[in-house]
Amino acid sequence: MRKFTIVIIMMFFLISCTNKEFIISIEQPKNRQLDDLKVEINLDRKKVKEIYLKSTNVVPTHETIKVFINEEGIHHLEIKLIDTTFSYSIIYPGEKYIILSPYFKKNGKISIGILKQQEKFTFH
Repeated sequence: MRKFTIVIIMMFFLISCTNKEFIISIEQPKNRQLDDLKVEINLDRKKVKEIYLKSTNVVPTHETIKVFINEEGIHHLEIKLIDTTFSYSIIYPGEKYIILSPYFKKNGKISIGILKQQEKFTFH
């Protein structure tokens, strides 16, 4: 019975080590013109999530998504906003935590800023 328990514990440990994931946070905008816009997130040509932006006046909030992957290496992240597609390459495990921030450029076009890093972001 003791060996069986040890085997079960080791199996759960090995399964937890094989879960590879990206953490993607989408910053909700302050600009009212971006309210209720649909954002579609695709990773390696597969649809991950579809959200709607909700503007806020107080403090920017973030909607966080966990995306599980199978292998390490370069992955292709696409963000579709209105009729524009933004493409980024992401290297796992070097860029596990990602923040996406939609905003207007000076010329009036919508753009998405991206921050990528290996450790969790700390917000102050």
